[in-house]
Amino acid sequence: MVEHAEGSGKLFRTDVVTVGGSGAPERPPARAVARTRLRAADGVGIEAEHRPYAGVITGGGTEAEEAAPARLAIVVAHGFTGSLDRPAVRRVSQALARHAAVVTFSFRGHGRSGGRSTVGDREVLDLAAAVRWARSLGYRRVATVGFSMGGSVAVRHAALFRAEDGGAEDGGTGGGGHAAHEAYPGGADAHTDAVVAVSAPARWYYRGTPAMRRVHWAIQHPLGRLVSRHWLRTRVHHRDWDPVPLSPVRAAPLIAPVPLLVVHGDRDAYFPLDHPRSLAAAADPAHTELWIEHGFGHAENAAPPGLLDRIGSWATARAGRPARHDGGGTTDG
Repeated sequence: MVEHAEGSGKLFRTDVVTVGGSGAPERPPARAVARTRLRAADGVGIEAEHRPYAGVITGGGTEAEEAAPARLAIVVAHGFTGSLDRPAVRRVSQALARHAAVVTFSFRGHGRSGGRSTVGDREVLDLAAAVRWARSLGYRRVATVGFSMGGSVAVRHAALFRAEDGGAEDGGTGGGGHAAHEAYPGGADAHTDAVVAVSAPARWYYRGTPAMRRVHWAIQHPLGRLVSRHWLRTRVHHRDWDPVPLSPVRAAPLIAPVPLLVVHGDRDAYFPLDHPRSLAAAADPAHTELWIEHGFGHAENAAPPGLLDRIGSWATARAGRPARHDGGGTTDG
């Protein structure tokens, strides 16, 4: 499934900082809320917003510890039918901004972004554009936090865009068994330093719950796509995946040594608990944690403030430093 390009030009409309030989931006992080229009690598225009760190420097730590939150950006990837202006996404942004700066954006086909949704396939390019923008604003470390569809995108993005190489390549097979060769340029400045997948699927084409059967109707049926466009304000591409992209459970082993946090609720109406457990089991146990949250439903709409606070703390602590294994890695919500 190939999305159409949207014009030509720079990757961002705002000024892009130059990068010195050390790879570190030459100016401090931005200090204002700002909107911009990014350009994904395939030319699709993506709306994005930067929210500066809203926390308080207490003076109780070392200079490096005190400066760390101000040098970190958390990039939020919303779920299907979301956008950066949806109340739930704004609530997430505001909660995480107490821990670090936050970049939110609308996936293609959502909100004011261009193109049409490919429901987790080409969306890795949108997330990569948002991560690049965060680094261009002066942030040395970036964590990605994805919800539902955005969680699957965050997992694939972490596997495909690597810091140690100039691009990313997957020569394996996707969830449907078809050859899925993916090569994306610019891994060195589009990679994440930590990734959180909340309410994410482990595999494609899951229809085991009534909620997911409704989602598939909205994606695959012409009438469903019409409903999605007019009532859910989400424009879905009519073409099927070809080739099938790398599934989250196949991407998970490729993420390490980047720290991975898998978060899921025991009241999720879309994906049962075998999904997060499969993701965590497939990933490197030395760099992975699994939180099963009691009473939590699905994605950003149901995420309670306390959970968002813990996710923000985890992202701030883990991004940009070696991960450690915390035993079983499962917590109660």
